[in-house]
Amino acid sequence: MSKRISPAQRSTAAPRLALRKPGPRSGRSGRGLSTAEIQEIFRRFAEANPEPKGELEHSNPFTLVVAVVLSAQATDAGVNKATRALFQKADTPQKMLALGEDAVREHIKSIGLFRAKAKNVILLSDKLIREFGGVVPQDRDALETLPGVGRKTANVVMNVAFGAPTMAVDTHVLRVSNRIGLSAGKTPLAVEADLLAKVPAEYGVRAHHWLILHGRYVCKARKPSCPTCLIRDICRFPDKTL
Repeated sequence: MSKRISPAQRSTAAPRLALRKPGPRSGRSGRGLSTAEIQEIFRRFAEANPEPKGELEHSNPFTLVVAVVLSAQATDAGVNKATRALFQKADTPQKMLALGEDAVREHIKSIGLFRAKAKNVILLSDKLIREFGGVVPQDRDALETLPGVGRKTANVVMNVAFGAPTMAVDTHVLRVSNRIGLSAGKTPLAVEADLLAKVPAEYGVRAHHWLILHGRYVCKARKPSCPTCLIRDICRFPDKTL
């Protein structure tokens, strides 16, 4: 039986072709991608998947904030399974606060750290009502004042909900950026700074989605699928799989 390929996998996959043997390199990855090479990487991503989407289900900026907060140390699929029923009952800060922490906890008990996350969901709902009129702010500093919201979550919300060209750096984005030569940064903040400086402006809003999907389905941590990678001839990773 043939293995089914998801739309996200198809979006970052390429036909099986012979790999070009990487030249002699040292360290985690080769470095020094040219401006033209970076442009070509994102041109190919855009051609393969013109409108990449995040995989967390949401219906508005508020449910997006909640979903991203719940996704810490959890899979998007697991979060989606838990939030479908939750968001049917509570898709605004007011409804979530009325639902209460115990009920939220019951809905998300299949997710890691569900007790602390349920508490944060109620606290952030309360703060949105008290300080922001029940509206999710578009400013990163304001977003980061919400319980459970850090820089990565704020970047996701700004990008997905409001179309800002932010770079939300998770483990996939950090790994892929290091491997292909976009960044030598060892921290999310360092990688974010490199991506903001190097990614061509016309791809800024979509770039972190492409990198996440590429890391999730192709450039995987333990065994990257280099033969199906559409940027394998540009990538600086010295340990490509055959």
